[in-house]
Amino acid sequence: MAHLAAMLGEPWIAGVLLLATRIAALLLLTPVLYAIPVPTIARLLITVGLACVIALPFADQMAAAPDSIGGLVYAALQEAAIGATLGFGVLMAFAGFALAGRLADIQIGFGVAQVFDPLTRTQQPILSAIIGLFAVVFFFAINGHHALLRGIAFSVERMPIGSGWSAASAAEPITRQAAVLFGLGFALAGPVVLSLLLLDFALGVVSRNLPQMNMLVLGIPVKIVAGLVALSAWAAAMGAPAARLYAGIFQAWSAWMTTAGTR
Repeated sequence: MAHLAAMLGEPWIAGVLLLATRIAALLLLTPVLYAIPVPTIARLLITVGLACVIALPFADQMAAAPDSIGGLVYAALQEAAIGATLGFGVLMAFAGFALAGRLADIQIGFGVAQVFDPLTRTQQPILSAIIGLFAVVFFFAINGHHALLRGIAFSVERMPIGSGWSAASAAEPITRQAAVLFGLGFALAGPVVLSLLLLDFALGVVSRNLPQMNMLVLGIPVKIVAGLVALSAWAAAMGAPAARLYAGIFQAWSAWMTTAGTR
């Protein structure tokens, strides 16, 4: 009990506040919680609760508590930068789904139809909103939230609370992840885009040989039906590229934190 009381002293409280800042910055850039209308006070309690639970096993690794308000603010800014970098990696994975949705919307013709997307709280094309919600559901279905918590704990292990970090170590892993997500984002919508491209060629041949047909009136409903059929047929196989998008989050985190931990 005496050891626990000593551990839960001023350094531990400062560490919890700093870790809560890291987690808050991460969740702020993570679209996962945006799909559900959670009150602000509940988000705050979730953040502080996670910080208390995760910080407890690492109490002996925490740096000494800042001895001034300026030092505490500087440490909080560092933790916010770490959390924002982690959250940016998550945000880029969801950006891959957004890219796939935009490609499908443009090819099918839904680009001009806007609906309110609760995930980002903006006006989105129909398929972009649906695929964005699918991304959140799939994230929880593959236990991505568990991996997210393990990633936060790993970041505390590699970059102890209040010890500072090097921004240069995050540049290469994040850049590599950004390069990969465009390919994976296109892979999510690739078969649909290819099917509609072939359909455009077929409609062009028909228009060339039957100029009396109004292809503008005929082509739009044909492309919508064909696009939805192709998307429905491809939906069962979207799991593999989607899982690779989420795996890229933790691969980038591991590469960054392993590099940061060796410096």
